[in-house]
This record gives sequence, C-alpha cells and structure tokens, in this order.
Amino acid sequence: MVDEQPEPAQTAAGGLDRRAELSEFLRTRRARLKPEDVGLPDFGRRRVPGLRREELAQLAGVSVAYYTRLEQGNGHNVSAEVLDAIARALRLSDAEHAHLTHLAKPKQHKKKPVARSQQVRPALRHLLDSIDSVPAYVVGRRSHVLAWNRMAAALFGDWAELPAQERNWARMVFLRPEYRELFVEWEQKAADIVGYLRMDAGCHPDDPQLSALVGELSVKSEEFRRLWAAHDVKEKSYGVKRMRHPLVGDLTLSFETFRLVDDAEQSLITYHAEPGSASAEALRLLASWGADATRAGAESPAP
Repeated sequence: MVDEQPEPAQTAAGGLDRRAELSEFLRTRRARLKPEDVGLPDFGRRRVPGLRREELAQLAGVSVAYYTRLEQGNGHNVSAEVLDAIARALRLSDAEHAHLTHLAKPKQHKKKPVARSQQVRPALRHLLDSIDSVPAYVVGRRSHVLAWNRMAAALFGDWAELPAQERNWARMVFLRPEYRELFVEWEQKAADIVGYLRMDAGCHPDDPQLSALVGELSVKSEEFRRLWAAHDVKEKSYGVKRMRHPLVGDLTLSFETFRLVDDAEQSLITYHAEPGSASAEALRLLASWGADATRAGAESPAP
C-alpha cells in the first residue's frame, strides 16, 4: 500500500515551516473533539471529524474570521489571552498549550543558536559515574543521548559502540530492531519520542538538524510518518516502562526526568526498580554482568 501521510512542511532554509505547523496542530486538535465533548448539540453526520471552525470560535469567544486566520497559520498578532481561550476551548494539555504558544508567538521566546553542540558539564558526568546501581543518562535536543553511565549501557546497550549521530532515541527506537524487542510497549515508547520531538520542533522550528532528522525518519519509517502527522506533543516527565532484556528477562522500571537548571534543553533520566522486587534483582544481576561486558558511557558532543 502507498502511504499517504503528508511530508513534514519545511522552509527554504531547511527548518520546519512554523505557519504550517501551527495550522496543522490546530486542525488536528479541533478534529479530535466531538460536539458532545464540549456541550454543543450534534446535528448529525459531518463531512470531516471534529468541531467546525465556527463552533470552536464560539467556544473561544472570538470571531470565525479571526480563528480561521489563526488556523491558516497567521498567528503573529494573536494575544496570549486569545491563545489561552483557544487552548481552553480545545481542551489542550499543559504541554499542548505550551506548544501552541511556541508556534503562534515565537518572539516571546529568546532564540538560541541551535547549531551549536551541546556539552555535558564535567560535574554532571562525575555524578553519572557515581550512580553505579541505577541506569542514568543525559538527553539533549532532538532526543540525542549526550552522556550515560555503566548501568545505562548495560540496560540499553553500549552506546559507545554507535557513531555519535546514531546515539539518538528517535533513530534507535524507529530504526534499530533490538529496541522493538527491548520495550514491551514499543508503540507507546515510539509515540513518546515523537511527542518529545514535536515539542522540540515548536521551540526550534529553524533547526536544520531537527528538520533533517524528521525528514530521514519520515522516509525510513512508516510508523514515524503516521505518528508525526498526528501532531501530538509531550513533555518528558516520569512513568513506568516494561522491558524485556535479552540477558535478565522482564523488568518493570520507573523513570524520572530531572531538567537541568542551567540548561533546560538537557535532562537527566534515571530508571529504578521497586525495592525487593524481581526487577530490582534483575537490575542487580545486570549490574554484575555489565561490569565486564560494557563500557561506561563517555560524553560526546551532539551532532
């Protein structure tokens, strides 16, 4: 079958087209709501799913023409109050609300040179090395793995063996078969990664490396194309992952995300097991095995 998911909209400079991203994001958020979800009468069959533009405008308290211009990507003059009203009408999550603001009002956010390499502070690398019983790593822009400890190498595979450009969660999850085997709920992991990239794209639509990554994955993975076209966004936070490790079997691990104070685009991610659980014992065995079979992760500049 021919996949008909749209290609990512790109600018001539190689970045993502912010206006197209804003338009598609609003359209997909509107499409997921039914009239009964927001207390409106449903008058039967609709040509397309979701609320009509006039219904959404009514809920947000703006004119249909005003909302239409916004959904067409013309958001440079929109106020924060109107965005808040539209976010409430669309029932956006906090992450989605932030993404909408990034797309519609980029001048509110200080631009950073996205082409520069991210570096991990030496003290943070020392901290990683000192955490010898918990898998931990630092992730930066574009879901790129910047540094990791011995336990992360034992759990996820020794990233030191990969070229620097391949130490990227999106590439690993969608392009490397072993990660489909590692994550029991692979589909959820894949959706999470795409959601993180979407948030990154909202903050840095002019990043040519992010655009190139999205383009590469869109060509190589039908699943990525489908998830990217959904325009779902997600912030890194906390949760539980079930894994099936080739040496120690099944593990249920909780993960936590610690965003760095001095660089909000870097996060420390840790995985741990409930004390006394079978997963805790599996981690202990993995630590014993990993001491001989893996190398501690070394920092490398992000590409």
